[in-house]
Amino acid sequence: MIYLDHGATSFPKPRAVCDAVDEAMHRCANPGRGSHDAARAGAEVLYRCREAAGELFSVEPERVVLTASCTQGLNMAIRTLVRPGDWVVISGFEHNAVTRPLHGLGARITVAGRRLFEPEDTLWAFRRALDRGAKCAVFTHVSNVFGYILPVEEMARECRRRGIPFILDAAQSAGAADIDFEKLGADFIAMPGHKGLLGPMGTGLLLCGRLPRPWLFGGTGSESENQAMPDFLPDRGEAGTLNVPGFAGLTAGIRLILEQGPEAIGADESALAAYTAQELEKLGYEVFRGRRQLGTLSFRGREDCQILADRLAERGIALRAGLHCAPLAHRSAGTLDTGTLRVSFGFGSTWEEAEGLLDALRKSVSGL
Repeated sequence: MIYLDHGATSFPKPRAVCDAVDEAMHRCANPGRGSHDAARAGAEVLYRCREAAGELFSVEPERVVLTASCTQGLNMAIRTLVRPGDWVVISGFEHNAVTRPLHGLGARITVAGRRLFEPEDTLWAFRRALDRGAKCAVFTHVSNVFGYILPVEEMARECRRRGIPFILDAAQSAGAADIDFEKLGADFIAMPGHKGLLGPMGTGLLLCGRLPRPWLFGGTGSESENQAMPDFLPDRGEAGTLNVPGFAGLTAGIRLILEQGPEAIGADESALAAYTAQELEKLGYEVFRGRRQLGTLSFRGREDCQILADRLAERGIALRAGLHCAPLAHRSAGTLDTGTLRVSFGFGSTWEEAEGLLDALRKSVSGL
C-alpha cells in the first residue's frame, strides 16, 4: 500500500512503538491502584510519557494530562474557558473538534481570517476580532485540510497582550513543527498521540497552563476520600483507568521524534507536498498550495473526489476525500460544495510513494 493519509493517523506504526505496547501489555497493571510491581510499572510508563512530552514541548511533566484523543483534550480545555454566551474568536480553518463543542456550549463565535495561505490577513482579522471584546480564542496550528500553517506565534502574542486566554489545536503540527509551550504562553495545547507523534490510536495529550475543568469524574488513585476531583495536575484531568499500553507506545513515538527533530521531519514532509503539488498542477488538477504549508495538500479536478479516491484505493493508494471533518475550512476556501482529495505525508513518507501516486494519476488522466 502507498499510504498518504497521515493526517488521519500515522501508519504503519514504527516497530519501536509496537514493541513498547506489547511490553506494557505483559508488564503493567493499573497505575495508582496498588503498590505491587505491576502497578508500579504502569505508573512508571505514564510518567515516562509525561517526561518525554515535557522534553519535546518545553513543559513540566506534571502539566501534561493524558487523554484518549485530541478531541477529548479540546473539549476539556474549551469547557474550562468558555461559558454559554461567551464571545469566542476562532480561525477560518477549524476542525469540528473545535466548532462543535463551542456550538454545543452556546458560545458566540467570530471567525477571523478566511483567506487561505495569507497569514497577514489571518493576523489582521484576528487582531480586529480580539478587540471586539472576545473572552477566549481557539485556533489551529495547521489546517488539517490544506496544510496551511497559521501565524500562531503572533496570534498567541496578540492574545497575551490583551490578557485573553487561548487554546491551540496542534492536531496536525505536533511531531512535525516546533511547539514551545512556555514560549507560546497558551492556556491549553491539545494534540493527538496517534498522528505526528506516531503513537497508538486512543491516546492524546493536553498541555495545561492552568487547572482544567474536569469533564469526567471518577477515581484517580489519589485523595480517595475527597468527593471532588483533585485540585492539582495531572490528576484533575485524569479520571478512570488510563491506556497504559497506548501511552507506552506514544512514549516510544515521541522518542523517535526527539531523535530526528520535529522541524527536520516537517521540512521533509513539506518538500514532498511541494513537489507533489507542482506535478498535480501539470496534470490539470486544481491544487491548493502556498508558501506556509506543511505536509498536507488538497486538490480537485473535474471528477468527483470520492470516486477518484475509491479508484486510487483499488490501486492500493490511500488518500482521503470529502470535507475532512472541517466544513468551516472548506467554506473559507470555497470548496464546500465539492470537498477535496487530500494527500497528507508523514513520518517515513518517501519520494517513491509520491511518484507512485503521481504515476497512477497520470494513467488516470491519460485513460490507461
